[in-house]
Amino acid sequence: MAVSISVVLLLLIMAVVFLRNGALKISHALVCALLGFYLAGSSMAPTIHDGLTATADIVSALQP
Repeated sequence: MAVSISVVLLLLIMAVVFLRNGALKISHALVCALLGFYLAGSSMAPTIHDGLTATADIVSALQP
């Protein structure tokens, strides 16, 4: 749960930065948000979640 909240916050921060720089328009941000909601409700959601969880586990296991 904490990883998904972190990813959502990261994506939100990136979207705000892109909006402020003019690289992302409001319509593009809405399309991206709708895509995310549709992906979350699709049959691919468990696969995406497992992939993100595995990636987070690998990154957290790295030693600097």
